[in-house]
Amino acid sequence: MSKPQVFVTRKLTNEVIAMLETVADVKQWEEDTPVSREKLLEEIEHADAVLTMLTERVDEELLARAKKLRIVANMAVGYDNIDVPACKRRGIAVTNTPDVLTEATADLAFALLLATGRRVTEANRFLLAGEWTSWNPYLMAGQSVYGATLGIIGMGRIGEAVARRAAGFNMRILYHNRNRKEEAEAKTGARLVGLEELLQEADYVVLLTPLTAETKHLMGAHEFSLMKKSAVFVNVSRGGTVDEAALYHALTTGQIWAAGLDVFAQEPVPLDHPLLALKNVVALPHIGSATIQTRNEMASLAAANIVAVLSGKEPLTAL
Repeated sequence: MSKPQVFVTRKLTNEVIAMLETVADVKQWEEDTPVSREKLLEEIEHADAVLTMLTERVDEELLARAKKLRIVANMAVGYDNIDVPACKRRGIAVTNTPDVLTEATADLAFALLLATGRRVTEANRFLLAGEWTSWNPYLMAGQSVYGATLGIIGMGRIGEAVARRAAGFNMRILYHNRNRKEEAEAKTGARLVGLEELLQEADYVVLLTPLTAETKHLMGAHEFSLMKKSAVFVNVSRGGTVDEAALYHALTTGQIWAAGLDVFAQEPVPLDHPLLALKNVVALPHIGSATIQTRNEMASLAAANIVAVLSGKEPLTAL
């Protein structure tokens, strides 16, 4: 009897492939670039399981070609690249990789907050360009972080982890979320508020919501107009949660002071994107969970979900 077939859409470690090979024959895309749509459509016809990245779109077109597919294991906490209802209608399990990337992403969010508020990358470019000719009291002066007010939009696992870090900086923490998080409040002193109050009071606003129909362009012209002129906006969620034209307007007209962005509506972001030309923007290539340890754990969890389903068991982290 032939083994099930697994297709892995990006090159992963030998250890992860060996885990999958205990229950299946494995084929993986060997390139560093995303698998082409044509290749993915071809491979899905034979796959019992597919291990995807956020770069792969699992939609009706692809699912119609999937004759044997039993599980889509997404190596990400977000899953806006997957038509989950369409998978469920076909009895296909969908899993993600929560928890394992929480601390790494929170580290990056706070690093981006610090780098933007204190103008770290701008100051580095200033020095390397030979522009540092003398010291003066306001040279590359930024915004204080210690004791400032932090507003977290989306108090999930990562939001709570960011709040814990902010507590170490003696920050006043406000959060906006669908549900109250009493445990996080007890640990960090965070306070649940409405979105408008958060935007009006926060010195730093960190956006951590998933991308859904409700959160698309959650931050737009009206929201940026409510923020302080000295405020810093940080996005470590998904690019589609922000109206980038409205953000550009807010940054260039002085409505807000600066922005730190790990995500963009189009990724990779085009080098001629207007936001990249602004000195008060710190831009990163979607590296929120990019530590070696975390990425290995994410890949292992995605593989473990596939092993469970192909072994007739329940997935570990089903959506």
